[in-house]
Amino acid sequence: MHQGAIDNVPPGRPMTLAEWEIMPEDEPGELVGGRLVEEEVPDFVHELVVGWLIETLRRWLAQTGGFVFASGAKFALQGTRGRKPDLSVFLPGEPRPPRRGAARTPPAVMVEVVSPAPRDVRRDRVEKVKEYASFGVRFYWIVDPQFRTVEILELDASGRYTHAASAASGVLRPVPGCEGLSLDLDALWSEVDGLLGAEEPPVSSTEDEASGPEGEEDP
Repeated sequence: MHQGAIDNVPPGRPMTLAEWEIMPEDEPGELVGGRLVEEEVPDFVHELVVGWLIETLRRWLAQTGGFVFASGAKFALQGTRGRKPDLSVFLPGEPRPPRRGAARTPPAVMVEVVSPAPRDVRRDRVEKVKEYASFGVRFYWIVDPQFRTVEILELDASGRYTHAASAASGVLRPVPGCEGLSLDLDALWSEVDGLLGAEEPPVSSTEDEASGPEGEEDP
């Protein structure tokens, strides 16, 4: 995905959900507050994680039914907001999405793979938490390759997300709402390192603040 505005919509002009819905498939952007905003620019780690999750979910869904879709799928959340999650999962018995256009019924699961840019982190961990809850998505997965964590939020009776499960290593099983599914996180991170090389772990903000010049601790 890349940055940029739609050629046939003047920059700064409000856009309707209907206009966003019929945009060409190769035009980037999500609709936020009636305006087209740029999507994250994924790196190879992001794309590898998305591909691994799609393969894992497809194998599981082949036994149970249902569908998994990648980041091109559009969802009309409300009158001024349209999103394209990294993955969306429709479980057996749920209404199917349309052949074309944006889906107006929520899937059981939406997944976002967090990119390290602060703007993308806020979008996935703050903005979309509220939006997907309001839309009625039962389970929201937040996968963070930088910190190698998977968090699963579940919609409660009050329409808010609560923590349902999380893991950074090993096998995540059971996966809330997905009976019979397991996520082998060791295999995922091993595949990332094997194909792209190991990366130094990120320094937490507390560690960074406690260090002086050249990594020495403040007296």
